[in-house]
Amino acid sequence: MEFSIFAYILAVFLVAGLTKGVIGLGLPTISMGLLAIVLSPVEAAALLILPSLVTNVWQMVDGPHLKPLLRRLWPLNLGVCLGTWAGAAFLSGLGGPYGAPALGIALIAYALSGLAALRLVVPAGAERWLGPVAGASTGAITAATGVFVVPAVPYLQAMGLTKDELVQALGLSFTVSTVALAVTLAGSNVIGLGLAWPSVAGVAVALVGMRLGQTVRARLSPQSFRLWFFAGLLGLGAYLAARGLL
Repeated sequence: MEFSIFAYILAVFLVAGLTKGVIGLGLPTISMGLLAIVLSPVEAAALLILPSLVTNVWQMVDGPHLKPLLRRLWPLNLGVCLGTWAGAAFLSGLGGPYGAPALGIALIAYALSGLAALRLVVPAGAERWLGPVAGASTGAITAATGVFVVPAVPYLQAMGLTKDELVQALGLSFTVSTVALAVTLAGSNVIGLGLAWPSVAGVAVALVGMRLGQTVRARLSPQSFRLWFFAGLLGLGAYLAARGLL
């Protein structure tokens, strides 16, 4: 791998880790979008598996809410696995021509509704059946685009979690999605030693960025965090939509 490409990869993971540290998501979305400029979509997805897994596990365990979240979110996470594996078999696969812009438009719509203070609410009694539906849909989109944000993030945000609970729940959901995507890519010959060192270096850089972002998040009020959260989603959605359409 050329040094310029390697340096570009590290810069991408630094920015993605910083964003994830602030709002709890964004590493796969930013990484997929920017890495696909210099790599194929499947290579980009393979490269981000390890940094995504490590940062999401860290986010998942960094807090006191993991056990109750595991009990509450198992229907969602089961649906994510089944949807990802089924989607890999029946959808167009990573890099489909319409997957990225459609996902970007969905993110924009959700972010605008959040910035307009339109609050979605998931009744507690509906979680057992709505969770698998949201999870399977997220898994299918993951298989098509390599990005696991919609509809898992709107679903989690509509559950009425606190700021810290939401960030930890996102870490749990993204960890499951990353593992499911890794299983899907396991049979691909694109995963090899050529991507090993850039991936390991990406972990270190992403963790540095994530720690910096967490420092910023700790200084934010719940209202400010909500604004940053939806503004981040809006930016990610606009980037995906513009890149896919143009």
